[in-house]
Amino acid sequence: MDEEMRTEEMSWDASYEETVRERFALVTERIGRIAGMDEAGERPEVPERFAGYFKSSAEFLLLLAQIYRESAEGRTAGRSMEECEKTNARLYAEILPAMYEKSYLNPSYAVEMLGEEYGRHLSMLSDHFRKNITEAFRGCLLPLVAAMELFVEIYNYFEAEGTPDALGMREFEQDIYSYVHDYSEVFVESGLRRLISPAEDYYTRLVMEADLTDLTYLYGYGLYIGENEKGIASFLNSLSGEQIQAMADTYTEGYRIGFEVTGKDLGKKQTVQIRYPVGFERMVRCAIRNFEKMNLKPTMQPSVVPPNRQYEYDHKEDRALYLDKPYIERCLEVTRNYLESEKELAGGMAGPAVIEVFGEEPFSPQVKAAAPKYSEEQQKLCVYEMNMQGQLMNHYLKGEERSFTIIAYPVPAIGEHFAEIFAETVKINTLDYSLYQRIQQSIIDVLDQAKEVRITGAGENRTDLTVAIRKLADPGKETAFENCVADVNIPVGEVFTSPVLAGTTGKLFVSKVYLRGLKFLDLEIDFEDGMTTNCTCSNFATEEENQKYVRDNVLMRHDALPMGEFAIGTNTTAYRMAQKYAIADKLPILIAEKTGPHFAVGDTCYSHEEDNISRNPDGKVIVAKENAVSAQRGSDPDKAYFNCHTDITIPYDELGRITVVREDGTMTDIIADGRFVLPGTEELNQPLDA
Repeated sequence: MDEEMRTEEMSWDASYEETVRERFALVTERIGRIAGMDEAGERPEVPERFAGYFKSSAEFLLLLAQIYRESAEGRTAGRSMEECEKTNARLYAEILPAMYEKSYLNPSYAVEMLGEEYGRHLSMLSDHFRKNITEAFRGCLLPLVAAMELFVEIYNYFEAEGTPDALGMREFEQDIYSYVHDYSEVFVESGLRRLISPAEDYYTRLVMEADLTDLTYLYGYGLYIGENEKGIASFLNSLSGEQIQAMADTYTEGYRIGFEVTGKDLGKKQTVQIRYPVGFERMVRCAIRNFEKMNLKPTMQPSVVPPNRQYEYDHKEDRALYLDKPYIERCLEVTRNYLESEKELAGGMAGPAVIEVFGEEPFSPQVKAAAPKYSEEQQKLCVYEMNMQGQLMNHYLKGEERSFTIIAYPVPAIGEHFAEIFAETVKINTLDYSLYQRIQQSIIDVLDQAKEVRITGAGENRTDLTVAIRKLADPGKETAFENCVADVNIPVGEVFTSPVLAGTTGKLFVSKVYLRGLKFLDLEIDFEDGMTTNCTCSNFATEEENQKYVRDNVLMRHDALPMGEFAIGTNTTAYRMAQKYAIADKLPILIAEKTGPHFAVGDTCYSHEEDNISRNPDGKVIVAKENAVSAQRGSDPDKAYFNCHTDITIPYDELGRITVVREDGTMTDIIADGRFVLPGTEELNQPLDA
């Protein structure tokens, strides 16, 4: 770009920013009048039953406007803890359980107070306005202005029409639809920029520059700060620098090794996405420095322990109020155009490095009639969107070149033994991988002889499942199972394969499991030739509700999914910790999958990497990387991938046997009555006997 063109572009940018600031001033003034009508002696011109909604929403948006100004002017630094806590409470009080039942954010309350016709939409808008909290803290003005202008436009409709019955519902819905469609470019591009561009460094600067001994820094995110976030930050501050560095080293070294063992060139990459819980900044700061030594710059995605999972569940299908094919195509077009314009930056993304937390009470949701729900057609559109989005991301972010790592730690919500459980988790994350590598190889040597593996439950567990295993053309050079030590999936402890779908048949049952933050009771999934058939649980009173819950949150709205993975977890030390502290239902799947056999529904572990050559430590090539579904990737990629992968574990105490069945009918048990019985695996029973 020559100097004249650059000058013109800078001039246009400055002019546009000025226009946005002018819009901000005008819309803030208008919302101020809406919020202050009662105080000024004026009555709102909207129907009386809507006045409370618009007044409270106006006050909330004015608070965001104030936060934006303070952030933009640098006035948020130096606030006292009392000021920080007060502002955070004002921002999030309505979603906390104590106030949520009588909040317009609760769809049931909104419908009760505002009527069936408008309650869902106005509740959805209240939730959308809250998505601008972090934008205000980051100093991002346009999304905030757009939301404020939408609010005023909706208010004007109600004011002009006088009564809700006279308001044209179609026009009301069209206004919302136009907003989400017209601003999709802003929303989609913003999310993609934060994924791939290290120049989006607000959170990086917060982590690297803040005084982490002063916990007011936590409130710079604009996220809800509860006892877990403050507790983990205080706890990490009590650890030595050496302990923190060791945690960071385990995390980043797992990431590096993930590239090494899969033969991928980390040197070609420039960025790493760090996903981390707020409160872990001491560890993340060390990790960023470690990644810098690998010539990787971070993009950052912070998160907090959800303060009210029912609130999140109630709004998870809000898009049902406006979702259609043109909207999805528009979002996909924006994604494609942006990634094409920044394909070099996108190609430099090495993949995510994830820190998870666990310890919250398992959540079983209440299904509310008032909450928006996708129609059958919209569910199909969601599946289509997920598929197309996955293909775009895989193309531009080069899935065959990416890797990842995941590690997990407890938070104070896990209970009075938090410090002990944290210390135990650190030990689990750093177990001797060479010991497990040797033991797991003993298991693989037998599994590679299998035509199929039979898995049965014990006691009331009704699992009775046969998993077909790929036949090896050259057993001396090939293997069907990966010997998984502590690299991408920390902690150590599993062997896994992509099953052959034909012949994989039977029932998978787990009495209690925690998946994607949701609790499932008596989860039951039947398979026929590797595909799910009947799927249910016992969370709800009716079979219809149970099946929908599983379909939405395990099958991810697909009619059926293949078994993408069969694995045997070997981390009996993690299992012992879970039993000792009675936290089995609180373990993340990352750890839980290592505490028994597990089965994934969805894509295989080698999704988009089937053609890469992978070897076990013994040098054998892993050949069971695809199944009959993913084999369509060349001829029909739309049918090859589902862009989901959900692991379901049977704990050792619900397990009867895992038996290898050979072509000639001979059998060998790997586990019997919940204990490892295969020669060479005896050491795995020691934690079970402790």
